[in-house]
Amino acid sequence: MAVNLTDLSLPQLEGLKTQLDQEVEFLTSSIGQLKVVQTKFVEAKDSMNVMNQKNKGKELLVPLTSSMYVPGSLNDVENVLVDVGTGYYVEKNVEDSKQFFKRKIDFLTKQIEKIQPALQEKHGMKQAVIEVMNVKIQQLQQNQQSAPMIGPAKA
Repeated sequence: MAVNLTDLSLPQLEGLKTQLDQEVEFLTSSIGQLKVVQTKFVEAKDSMNVMNQKNKGKELLVPLTSSMYVPGSLNDVENVLVDVGTGYYVEKNVEDSKQFFKRKIDFLTKQIEKIQPALQEKHGMKQAVIEVMNVKIQQLQQNQQSAPMIGPAKA
């Protein structure tokens, strides 16, 4: 059911604008979160490039926390443990791991592409509401200025 914005009162328009602001904020946040996860998968996929025979036995730092590392060496360059979600890890060979990350990246790209049009539509609706609000405010101001003063006149 379509509603003509010009038929809404100023408080109704303000309520609609607030709702649209919240929806725009939610969609923007969702896209941001998807992009963060997508970046992690891209980095994981790119890191698979060091998994080759010439790097076998090389020294590296193994993260224990985000700020603490221990020395280690790369012994198995053919298999990795992949976090597949909810604390589950699966051993995969390097090529399968790259394909897994590629599928995840593609999935997230499609999700972002689905949300983008909705976000643009909400932005457009919000702009339309703001324009109608501005017109109504100008009309109110003009009506107040052109209305004759009621009450005793002061000299």
